[in-house]
Amino acid sequence: MNYLTHKLLNPEEIDSLNDNLDRQNLEWEDGKKTAGSHAAKVKNNLQLKRDSEVSKKYSGLIIKKLLSNDLIKSFALPKKVHGTMFTKSIKGMKYGKHIDNAFMSTGRADLSFTIFISSKSHYNGGELIIENLNSEKKFKLDSGEIIIYPSTYLHSVKEVSKGERLVFVGWIESYVKSIEGREYLFDLDAAARSLLAKNGRSAEIDLIFKSYSNLLRMLGD
Repeated sequence: MNYLTHKLLNPEEIDSLNDNLDRQNLEWEDGKKTAGSHAAKVKNNLQLKRDSEVSKKYSGLIIKKLLSNDLIKSFALPKKVHGTMFTKSIKGMKYGKHIDNAFMSTGRADLSFTIFISSKSHYNGGELIIENLNSEKKFKLDSGEIIIYPSTYLHSVKEVSKGERLVFVGWIESYVKSIEGREYLFDLDAAARSLLAKNGRSAEIDLIFKSYSNLLRMLGD
């Protein structure tokens, strides 16, 4: 299964998010409003209005952190981060098995991501389940951690049986559509950076970076 988990937000940022998302005057609306026709039938959660002051402020800050993170840039090769929103699930809410739309009004969905905001000890259930051809994996990450995975995978969120699950979700349009292509480039980049750190600049390193750049040029759009 091709996915990345990584600590993105620090404790101070998480505290600030939780404080602001806990305001009484925030407008949470039915999550079905932004779901596709199939997903709307299995979606039961709340989402913060995208045009609210809190949503716009913190969405911008999180997207900036995501786009400046070297590991995420290497893995996802992001051209655009789009469709972002804060979502909330309380007791009895879940999101059944679905696949994200390939094209949204905001861009193409090559990769999906979830950033966990609530501490996982503050709610029961609510695991993100991602399915591949022959496997299924559950994720319930620590607050501040992100998971990024191909939008081509079926996925779901288990029912919350206690507490409140707050997350930030969105999609990435990548410079490279192909899952395999992104994996090859990620491996090449990781190997080149590791060798550079250990041995310094060399003719061999230059050849790896040359191959990386030309492969990106060939696979990218």
